[in-house]
Amino acid sequence: MKNSKIPCIKVSGAHQIELTTTEINNPLSNETVVKVTRGGICGSDIHYYQEGGVGSFNLKHPMILGHEVVGYLENKKQAVAINPSKPCLQCQYCLNGKSNQCLNMRFFGSAMLTPHVDGGFAKYILVRNDQIIPYQDNIPSRVMVFAEPLAVAIHAVNQAGSLVGKKVLVTGCGPIGSLVVAACKQAGAIEIIASDIQEACRKIGMKMGATSTINPLEQNEHYFTDKGYFDVTFEASGANEAINFAIDATKATGTIIQIGMSKNNLSVPLTKFLAKEITYKGAFRFTDEFNIAVRWLELGLIDPLPLLSHEFPYQEVEKALQIAGDKNVAIKVQLNFEEQL
Repeated sequence: MKNSKIPCIKVSGAHQIELTTTEINNPLSNETVVKVTRGGICGSDIHYYQEGGVGSFNLKHPMILGHEVVGYLENKKQAVAINPSKPCLQCQYCLNGKSNQCLNMRFFGSAMLTPHVDGGFAKYILVRNDQIIPYQDNIPSRVMVFAEPLAVAIHAVNQAGSLVGKKVLVTGCGPIGSLVVAACKQAGAIEIIASDIQEACRKIGMKMGATSTINPLEQNEHYFTDKGYFDVTFEASGANEAINFAIDATKATGTIIQIGMSKNNLSVPLTKFLAKEITYKGAFRFTDEFNIAVRWLELGLIDPLPLLSHEFPYQEVEKALQIAGDKNVAIKVQLNFEEQL
């Protein structure tokens, strides 16, 4: 496949997206070429398109977008999910089972390193063999492409410890927050309340397994009495107000798992936080949870399709990104790479 012109989607700056071509090298002994069938647009893809970067990582040259992709091994007709993480497998974190903290991580579609690491929004991609997770061919690609965000959700749940019989709050019901709701239900939480300022997101939270929802802008002080109501809170929005709400609503000695990222300086009531002896933990990407996510989707333990709001052929990527960036109309947008030019 060396020297073949492979269609791909590259971003080079804010609102600079193009359908172009790339080349891939002939695979090494530990690599395989995968034909991509479906890609999910993530928040980071939207940031690269809208702003030309994510956080402090700005584009310095064109980069292929995308890290939520599935496809198949063409020579074997085997459907496969692609783990976008490519850890070094040699640093202290990798050797201790914490590959999400790899010192030399190469993650699909990331401008953290220069040269940037190309993503998976291409008709064919070259991946390391340990990134390939086969799955049953009867599972639709639109379902299995949720494996990556579901892995993020499962990792967050694992950070909290046992949820059996626990009362849980999830703040922010976008794709990740809603998948956290579903994962909490699978993990045995007895009550799951989904919080979001948008009614459409709250409705999705209910479809994904929440027992009830709240609008954080309304009167919810009853959750603050007796030093809080929830055993565990998963904060998936990154909003300062949501973090403060979580500190008030989480029980003394309870746990807050921070998933959502924020670009802004945060104002946290530190005295209240420490006086309640709250455990505050971050949740970043995933390790073995990607394999677990594939199996959960394969077994039908979670139905992610309530989150799927739009599908486009990959040739309409700019329109797809524009819609994905409008949270008033979109939850999760997918690109179909099986469409022909």
